[in-house]
Amino acid sequence: MKDQSLPDAAPPAAILEAALYADDLDAAERFYGDVLGLERIVRVDARHVFYRVGGGVLLIFNPSETCKPPGNPDLPVPPHGAQGPGHFCFAVEGTALDDWCARLDAAGVEIEADFHWPNGARSIYFRDPAGNSLEMAEPRLWAR
Repeated sequence: MKDQSLPDAAPPAAILEAALYADDLDAAERFYGDVLGLERIVRVDARHVFYRVGGGVLLIFNPSETCKPPGNPDLPVPPHGAQGPGHFCFAVEGTALDDWCARLDAAGVEIEADFHWPNGARSIYFRDPAGNSLEMAEPRLWAR
């Protein structure tokens, strides 16, 4: 519910970026780049590695690095981070989910769940090397 006492502002149009956290960026880079085939945008030492996902960006941060105050005054990103596994869902058309199951299986990645939601959309769940819960779901999962 919108607070009527606040000035008007249009709601955000889309999610531009989302973050997951991983202590081992080398393992994360092998998984997201090699297994999932995502396009790497940039890696900065042991701090982070970023990937393009459609029109958005998936940020993988090392939580022990992002909790430190910014060292570059030109990039004053406040300290942040999370501990423990997070969740991220990739939009994948239903016809490609079987291909993904085969690819993940060949890479030794266990599918934890493969099911259809009440609206008929299918999801598969698996984990990255840091223990983050990843999902691939048909976009109609959230269709109006």
